[in-house]
Amino acid sequence: MLAWKDYRLQPSRDPQIDAVIDAEGWYTTPIPRKELKAFVRRDDGKAARHFGLWALLLAGSAGCLIAAWNSWWAVPAVILYGLIYNSADSKWHELSHGTPFTSHRINEALYTLVSFMTLREPVRWRWSHARHHTHTIVVGQDPEIASPRPPHIILSVLGLWYIRGLWEEIKLVLAISMGRIPRTVGAYVPKERFAAMVRSSRVFVLYIMGIVLACLVTSSILPAMLVGLPRLYGSFLHYLCAFTQHAGLDEDVLDHRLNARTMLLNPAFAFLYTNMNYHIEHHMFPMVPFYHLPALHERIRDDCPPPCDGLVAAYREIIQTLWRQRSDPSFYAHRVLPADAGPAHGVHFRGAPGLAT
Repeated sequence: MLAWKDYRLQPSRDPQIDAVIDAEGWYTTPIPRKELKAFVRRDDGKAARHFGLWALLLAGSAGCLIAAWNSWWAVPAVILYGLIYNSADSKWHELSHGTPFTSHRINEALYTLVSFMTLREPVRWRWSHARHHTHTIVVGQDPEIASPRPPHIILSVLGLWYIRGLWEEIKLVLAISMGRIPRTVGAYVPKERFAAMVRSSRVFVLYIMGIVLACLVTSSILPAMLVGLPRLYGSFLHYLCAFTQHAGLDEDVLDHRLNARTMLLNPAFAFLYTNMNYHIEHHMFPMVPFYHLPALHERIRDDCPPPCDGLVAAYREIIQTLWRQRSDPSFYAHRVLPADAGPAHGVHFRGAPGLAT
């Protein structure tokens, strides 16, 4: 089979790749500064309405689950609550950038809350996601590549219930809580944040122990069904949305139009996914709050490939691409840019240290 790339995160940044990124820069659609400032401006009213509605839906579905517990009605209640609960994952994504509210304290408080809800240690994951944005799908440098080539179909399916992700998270958190910082983690978390990451990991361990203790005290699994376990049993819709972000697209390029995917969703799914379906737009302009992304999409759509019309269309492309990558990992879904779009910011890293020999 064709030799391909080593997707393991390298224990240090590659100076050759950084030099190319510094020299070339990521492609962004030209927008006048005054217009861009309007997109970046935060709106506390829009943020409060979105998070407030989510909190109401979360509380209401939790009440339904508690009321239906020990009856067959608990089955649909569990599914409903799990879907709403896992909207925390896309909100974690947005809050890691600190963009929804004007108040830094509110953003940080909510970021910590949704990090624990989604079983993520917040300090390490903030820096992991920052690296994902500076080195998006650059092999060996991006710690969040969800679809390496050739694809591992079984592991991708397990992602529907966060099984592999939770196992990796537990291993890392336990090691870091005891002061052992893996070299790969040290590649993207600054040393001055190590102490905070160790403390946060220890709080994370206590958090998990608290959930277990609540189950033991109440002699019921219900506490875990409300906090913690929803990350597993209710994650499938979020995962189906999130996997579309980069799966099957090009890698080692400096153009998010080529390595990220925007898709259109119905209002309910877009709400639960916090508009992260506008993923090219988010990567091009990560400081634009989620509630401005639909308008940003309309503003730059003539410079971007056509969006996928829903999950079905996205997965039609993804499944065909991943199936072919099983035997030909060099294959990827090519993005077709509009005739008047800016030229593709092409491949720079073929033959970089990530390339297998």
